[in-house]
Amino acid sequence: LQAILDQHGIEQLVVVGSMSHMCVDGVVRAAADLGYGVTVIHDACATLDLEFNGVVVPAAQVHAAFMAALGFAYASVVSTEQFLAANR
Repeated sequence: LQAILDQHGIEQLVVVGSMSHMCVDGVVRAAADLGYGVTVIHDACATLDLEFNGVVVPAAQVHAAFMAALGFAYASVVSTEQFLAANR
């Protein structure tokens, strides 16, 4: 994928999809590590409740934690409305 992006001169990626804690997280971190500018549209991503050691973490908290982490160091995290307003 990197070769295709580079061949076409793509420097910025917009990421949406599911699951926030799996594919979205992995793609964003890898892209940022490779030097791409990354925007995540947070309300166009989804996840589900997770369970660990008998503790269930609600999907909204899982999603918020991952968006916060990605926004801290890897991407610009915006809403669909913000993205569309900035790219008209």
